[in-house]
Amino acid sequence: MAQSDVFIIAEAGVNHNGDMDLARRLIDVAAEAGADAVKFQTFTSASLMSDAAPMAEYQKAGAEADSAVEMIRALELGHDQFAELARHCEQRGILFLSTAFDIDSARFLHGLGMRRFKIPSGEITNAPLIRRIARMADQVIVSTGMATLADVEAAVGWIEAEGVEDIVILHCVSNYPAPPEAANLRAMDTLRAAFGHTVGWSDHTLGDAVTLAAVARGATVIEKHFTLDTALPGPDHAMSLNPDELRAMVARIRDVEASLGSGRKAPTEAERETAVVARRSLFARVAIAAGQTVTEEELIALRPGDGLSPARLDDIVGRPAARDIAAGAKLGWGDLA
Repeated sequence: MAQSDVFIIAEAGVNHNGDMDLARRLIDVAAEAGADAVKFQTFTSASLMSDAAPMAEYQKAGAEADSAVEMIRALELGHDQFAELARHCEQRGILFLSTAFDIDSARFLHGLGMRRFKIPSGEITNAPLIRRIARMADQVIVSTGMATLADVEAAVGWIEAEGVEDIVILHCVSNYPAPPEAANLRAMDTLRAAFGHTVGWSDHTLGDAVTLAAVARGATVIEKHFTLDTALPGPDHAMSLNPDELRAMVARIRDVEASLGSGRKAPTEAERETAVVARRSLFARVAIAAGQTVTEEELIALRPGDGLSPARLDDIVGRPAARDIAAGAKLGWGDLA
């Protein structure tokens, strides 16, 4: 794997709290951290949920609202605001993405020039939305939190039926936060084998340890929530990375992917230099006269490793000495007849 093969999505989500200044600062943080994309969420409360929709427990803990609808309404941004954020992303040299939670939002984002679409875990069974998004997309990223393999198969089938070939399947655990023991990263192997598409990891664990493990296991897309301050009010701040943590995660992901290498087992150039110091060569333990047959007992393996390797012992023992060899001398092929 070459460096920068992993596509890192800094998930701003709704951590802007409905504040455009905060949203622009999130873009700045993601760009400065070296993420490939920053992603928001585009929706209207009216198209997303009924008045009867409950709040999840993690949302109750961070929300300053009495109902889910009230909470969501406070986190909405308008089309003009998203257009401004897309322009700010372009200025900062980072890809603008936003998850569309309804068809009108998807059309709007497509009109902004967005061609890479994300299906969030909660919408994986929403066939009408997935089909319409697939008709607009060059690439579709599918999060699979809460899903069975059959759910994923259906969603991928809907996307493929619209002619999309570039599909990324993100393994995801929809707990907020998710404990590391629930991550089940081996499920990425299952998804890759079942569908033949590239896989990634949408991470809701705290910190970045599981993220790094996912990269080492072959994740090609990483999605991770971040915020300016984990103490801010709102549903996702507490389980998000702060700016320093995001920057560190991106750097560590680049280190991990660079460390994966080509898979060919061979010494590096630096190791070749180390081998001279760390490996051994054959030396004469005692003086060996010219014409005398060399025996194993007359030899000793000592550092450095720039002479005849003890791995060649069987090729040396039993051959006559071509000349006198002093005790302590390092053997060379010229010493043997």
